[in-house]
Amino acid sequence: MAYPEYILTLSCLDQRGIVLRVSGFLAEHGCNIIDSDQFGDAESKLFFMRVHFALEDASVSDAALRAGFDALCANLDAKGELHDTARKPRVMLMVSKIGHCLNDLLFRYRSGLLPVEIPAIVSNHMEFYQLAASYNIPFHHLPLEAGASESAKRAQEARVIELLDTHRIDLVVLARYMQILSPELCQALKGRAINIHHSFLPSFKGARPYAQAHKRGVKLIGATAHFVTGDLDEGPIIEQDVERVDHAMSVDELTAIGRDVESVVLARAVKWFVEHRILLNGDKTVVFS
Repeated sequence: MAYPEYILTLSCLDQRGIVLRVSGFLAEHGCNIIDSDQFGDAESKLFFMRVHFALEDASVSDAALRAGFDALCANLDAKGELHDTARKPRVMLMVSKIGHCLNDLLFRYRSGLLPVEIPAIVSNHMEFYQLAASYNIPFHHLPLEAGASESAKRAQEARVIELLDTHRIDLVVLARYMQILSPELCQALKGRAINIHHSFLPSFKGARPYAQAHKRGVKLIGATAHFVTGDLDEGPIIEQDVERVDHAMSVDELTAIGRDVESVVLARAVKWFVEHRILLNGDKTVVFS
């Protein structure tokens, strides 16, 4: 017999007995723990926990389980969430003119490697409307001309927010969406928008970063996936990776390697988010494996 499964996450000030109280709550409600992770941060004095469990008592309803969990969180003064694993998170992808991350995420989605629903793809350009159509996903073209006025940017973002509400979006993925989001939109998406960018050592900003890196002879290139904040490319880091390169590689070869790393790093971050493995810890994250 298959039992309904849930994932519980919580964070609170570290204190004695948290694991005991959580496991006791689950036992009292007829639940069996499948796997559990926890972490106590000595610096922030916060405790983080993720528990994957099955509800094996048919007499305990979903509503009763949630009410009990809310009471537990109130008693612990904890931030907590309870997720039904049968519900796939709803993800909106945003892209501009560079499509490697979009293509990779869509392939993983179609292949069943990424357990999500994708009800919308948003772009300020038309390059990928046919790709979206091939996956039978609605494509929303929300153009924004270079040098657009502040009022035009706000109007475009209002349409983005409308789509978020209409499609009940859980996560926004900036799959190389090359527009800076307003502070207001960043705040509205706090903790539920992920961006990807290259991570050079040293770092190169502005146009043609791989050409800049080639000119300086870098030996490592990589990528960083992070939550979106009002500070450009400085949000809490979720995942990073690097690849070695050498003097014999051309700009095109560096770019191809960089795009591969970006795709993999972003896919990992999205997968961990939809599996409820990422908890915010101030300007950092706790990511349970």
